[in-house]
Amino acid sequence: MLDCMKAEIVSVGTEILLGEILDTNAQYISSRLPALGLDLFYISKVGDNLGRLTDTIEKALQRSDIVITTGGLGPTEDDLTREAIAEAFGEEMFVDPDAESRLRQFFESRGVAFPERNVKQAMLIPSAMALPNPRGTAPGWWVEKNRPEGETQYVIAMPGPPAEMTRMWEQEVEPRLRDMLGAEVLVTRTLKTIGVGESHIDEMLSPLLKSQNPTVGIYAKVDGVHVRLGAKAATEEAARELIAPAEEEVRRILGDILWGADDDSLEGVLGEMLDDRGLTLATMESCTGGLLASTITDVSGSSTYFKGGYVAYTERMKQMLGVSAELIETHGVVSAEVAGDMARAARHGLDADYGMGVTGVAGPDELEGKPPGTIHVAVHDGRAPEVVSYTFYQGRMATKRRAVTTALFLLRRSLLAHH
Repeated sequence: MLDCMKAEIVSVGTEILLGEILDTNAQYISSRLPALGLDLFYISKVGDNLGRLTDTIEKALQRSDIVITTGGLGPTEDDLTREAIAEAFGEEMFVDPDAESRLRQFFESRGVAFPERNVKQAMLIPSAMALPNPRGTAPGWWVEKNRPEGETQYVIAMPGPPAEMTRMWEQEVEPRLRDMLGAEVLVTRTLKTIGVGESHIDEMLSPLLKSQNPTVGIYAKVDGVHVRLGAKAATEEAARELIAPAEEEVRRILGDILWGADDDSLEGVLGEMLDDRGLTLATMESCTGGLLASTITDVSGSSTYFKGGYVAYTERMKQMLGVSAELIETHGVVSAEVAGDMARAARHGLDADYGMGVTGVAGPDELEGKPPGTIHVAVHDGRAPEVVSYTFYQGRMATKRRAVTTALFLLRRSLLAHH
């Protein structure tokens, strides 16, 4: 049994450093390591430079047991991960005949001439074995080498394209790691809250935060504050048994401010609530420009409860859809009163049980003398509209997303209160 092994991720590619692509590979791998009982302390990003890449891998090997790289396994001159690993281990690369044969067959099966440059993708070092990659031309590497002290170090090299990397991880890498480690597993459970700030959640759960196994942590996210419970045990089942009483206590303390768990989305949970009760929804939004309707329809099957949405970006269009001209003239388009009437007009116009209205100032400029980040969100179910208003600005897109989250939160609150 191998305990307390440390893993490290090295993401390779100049395009990552330049911000041209997001490093989703590191995020994905990070999320998979806890269940294997692996500790992750470092994530490095390095460009397509042999010297810097070799130096990064050498430093990673000095402090970690398992180094996982993504990217740099292509056929071009600037794909240098193999060369860097070879230099870090002091080994010479050679062409593996079996790997070369598979590569040539890959191109032949597609009726494409084999580019001789791709032969480099069939190269190995003595300490490496090739990992199959049926989704692309770049095999991965699984490298094992003993340290002078007798401990084994591992380097796992995977391709950069996420579809190739995830398949290789799930089919080739993770099963090998699981068999090799045979160690404790870490299981996590995330409970999601909304409507209460991080510091208040911290106070409410204070007695639980000192627990060592399971642990309880609090994290502010876009869709509210998340409470993460984690437990280590010999098996996944044993870890879940450790988490269960802690989760029960968290649920008892937090009550209705909990809206979901793990992979639940707020729009998905609300969709289930509407669908289960046979209720329908319509929207009218201004500053969010259709983002609310788009988010609602991200849920498969949303057509059973979502009747449609209006993007009423101008004052004239609001009036054409039935919003009171008198309210607009008296209070302005950016007002609680107009948000409420937008919700009413959406509900009436599409004959829905619930209507939602959103108006505000997405920024960066003021509107009607009101600062960026001024938002009014309303829900209408035939009674007087419920409205939430606030001013908070962190940029145009963040303002729009926060307005959508607030609208969904308000709908949930209304559903809990009235049904």
